[in-house]
Amino acid sequence: MKKLIAIAAFATVTISANAQSTNQSANASQTVKLQLSNAIEITFTGNGNSIGSDVTIPFNSVNDYANGVESNDQQLKVRSNKDFDVTVKANAASFTYSGNTTPAPTMPVQNVLNLKVTGNNTGGAIASPFSSTAYASLTAADQDLIEGGSRGGNQTFDIKYKATPGFAYPAGVYAVDVVYTATQK
Repeated sequence: MKKLIAIAAFATVTISANAQSTNQSANASQTVKLQLSNAIEITFTGNGNSIGSDVTIPFNSVNDYANGVESNDQQLKVRSNKDFDVTVKANAASFTYSGNTTPAPTMPVQNVLNLKVTGNNTGGAIASPFSSTAYASLTAADQDLIEGGSRGGNQTFDIKYKATPGFAYPAGVYAVDVVYTATQK
């Protein structure tokens, strides 16, 4: 007689599912470099340009000739990413003349056209001989006007001209360009 032997083999398979799902992530990065260069600009706030509007100083009476005549305030703005200085000069030693007198008279700029700083929001100092209380003569050579202005985007200063030609010159229009130069330190 044959005996039947039954052999059973059992394998246990466990499948586990985590009840908490974990999020997977990956990173990517890059370096962004700002390559800044030195930048400076000087403009007139009245028109936003480096060439300001004409300033006309009328002489209408004997008192004007005797005492001189002041202009309105003119404002300039410096934008710079470094500290700066400002110089000023007339572009010529004499005014150009337009009128009927022949030969054309020669009026010097020095001791006729004067300037004072009426407001200074540059963070710098007004350079001598200029001041906020008295006029100083312009010349055809660069003269320090603002020293040690602070970097920024809205560094302003106000100036006023005063002309004192006296009685030595005939009627006509006398003109000269005044040049302001902002230089980074």
